[in-house]
Amino acid sequence: MDKRIGWIGLGRMGEAMAKRLIKAGHPVSVWNRTAAKAAPLAEYGATIVAHKQDLATCDFVFTMVSTTDDLKEVLFGEGGLVAGAAKPKVVIDSSSISQEGSVEIRQRLEAMGVGYLCSPVSGNAKVAKAGKLLQVASGPKALYDEIEPCLQAMARKVMWVGEGELARVWKIAHNTMFGVVIQNLCEITVLAEKAGIPRHIFLESINDSVLGSMYTRYKTPTLTNLTFDQVTFTPKLLLKDMDLGLGAAKAHGVAMPAAAATRESIARMVGHGHDNIDFAVLLQETAADAGLVLKSENVKMSDGLES
Repeated sequence: MDKRIGWIGLGRMGEAMAKRLIKAGHPVSVWNRTAAKAAPLAEYGATIVAHKQDLATCDFVFTMVSTTDDLKEVLFGEGGLVAGAAKPKVVIDSSSISQEGSVEIRQRLEAMGVGYLCSPVSGNAKVAKAGKLLQVASGPKALYDEIEPCLQAMARKVMWVGEGELARVWKIAHNTMFGVVIQNLCEITVLAEKAGIPRHIFLESINDSVLGSMYTRYKTPTLTNLTFDQVTFTPKLLLKDMDLGLGAAKAHGVAMPAAAATRESIARMVGHGHDNIDFAVLLQETAADAGLVLKSENVKMSDGLES
């Protein structure tokens, strides 16, 4: 597949995903707002560009940014990817943004003759590095078929879920469940520990039960040893996604009381100043509410991602 590929956005996820594309043999040119974050990818064979418009002659450009406004800015803002005369053939966005914002972006890109595919993922940067992401896409099926080999280079499985913004709906639903699961996992872990079950034993037993999942497994080392400084996803970003979930629920007339309660818990955590820290610090907040002071158990636990 001899296609020129561009990449915008090299945060924790973007860097891990772009690196897998490069390692799979795809020629990739990258841009990042903070240029120093792009430099390490040069060691793997990436071409570092100084301006977003330097990627406009690529066939495919992947984007991975934080918000809808961030995506609009890198695409349409001053010096944006499609703000000049040259345009890429297709933009593939893996960010977590609103369905409404994605519709607007699609309309603007398609009016310029640029194809647009939504392609969010399931998994954090550690999952991405291990090649175990699930990548879900929506948009024109012909575009998906053309880009699928690139997606397969980054994920253990890729899926097309339909036309338009359906992948946005999938991602919003996915991340809403993501929040509800961590809320409940923290609650029951605190319950078990306060009753006398060592935290690592309880978490191991959950992982080996019918309730265990890739998610519960890869959070187990953090929850056991309280390594919240090893950030995979911040409370502020999780709050943004819970708001997207509740907004979608309102738009479609779906009651989500568990998600609403979880959103308030996460908002309180953000209000307590938890910013550049892993969202699993929710365990500590939950324990404090129960009058329990947590300590690291200093037990080596598998995250389930080892090859």
